[in-house]
Amino acid sequence: MKIDANLRADLTEAPAAAAALEKDGYGGVWIGEAGNDPFLLSLQAISGTGSVTVGTSVAIAFARTPMTLATVGFDLARHSRGRFVLGLGSQIKAHIERRFSMPWSRPAARMRELILAMRAIWACWQDGEKLDFRGDFYTHTLMTPFFAQQPHPHGPPPVYLAGVGEQMTEVAGEVADGFFVHPFTTERYLREVTLPTLRRGRAKAGKKGFDGYTVCGSSMVVTGRTEEEMAKAARTVKRQIAFYASTPAYRPVLDLHGLGDLQPELTALSKEGRWREMTGLIGDDVLNEFAVTGAPEEIGPALQAKIGDVYDRVSLYTPYPVDLSSFAPLLDGRGTSA
Repeated sequence: MKIDANLRADLTEAPAAAAALEKDGYGGVWIGEAGNDPFLLSLQAISGTGSVTVGTSVAIAFARTPMTLATVGFDLARHSRGRFVLGLGSQIKAHIERRFSMPWSRPAARMRELILAMRAIWACWQDGEKLDFRGDFYTHTLMTPFFAQQPHPHGPPPVYLAGVGEQMTEVAGEVADGFFVHPFTTERYLREVTLPTLRRGRAKAGKKGFDGYTVCGSSMVVTGRTEEEMAKAARTVKRQIAFYASTPAYRPVLDLHGLGDLQPELTALSKEGRWREMTGLIGDDVLNEFAVTGAPEEIGPALQAKIGDVYDRVSLYTPYPVDLSSFAPLLDGRGTSA
């Protein structure tokens, strides 16, 4: 199980920050899409490193077209010499329509088609196939030599897809090369819902098991060196759990644990901006379902015991300031048997 890190830096700081994570021993560097463009940050991270995997976790797919994603993915695969991973996620309807002003409908079917369309574009560039993709959402039938990318030794990047619900997860198993397990998950949901659904998708593609497929996890972590640090970390993680739990699309995770009634209550509070009250609804029992808690040197064994047989890669989700060097025992093997 490789241990990855989430890059938290602006464009100017990104090369040095990524280089420091590589030096610390992290296996990969992931870049999310928040206030900055994830592809520009990926470019900077690639430029500052020489061996680690660099990828988007995640870039918002429906904010772009298959052609724009294919172009930037192909460019970064070339620039990184095969180290780049194109990680995609769907976001929710409100953001796609009202923030990005892009169309939204049947997200799982649309995502499946978007990834297949990208692969058709890449096959045109890399293998010389005629571009003739015709779908329900996307059509790509024109590629002239002037606009075509030139093939390169590393080929297109692997595509990882994020999901929570069963439809998107099944699509990930069918058409993606890897899957991002959302941090808003539990061990029970992972084993009882996510993995069987991924297997159904793999079977649709005529593949058995997860050979050649990468399962990436992002585990919420509560850690610190003092009681005060631990308490602050717990409050922050509870706030993040409350935020995720207020999203109707994520209710199935709560339902599995008999906590579904939390979702509409949290949604109502979120619409009123009552964030402190939302956090108060997340008890220690809920925290323990979603997060791993302990001193930095205890996190590795706890993760290994919980999901070491499932995840190929894992990043530590710490939505609070933390010194990443404190996880050194985890990175050099003293904190985990992985």
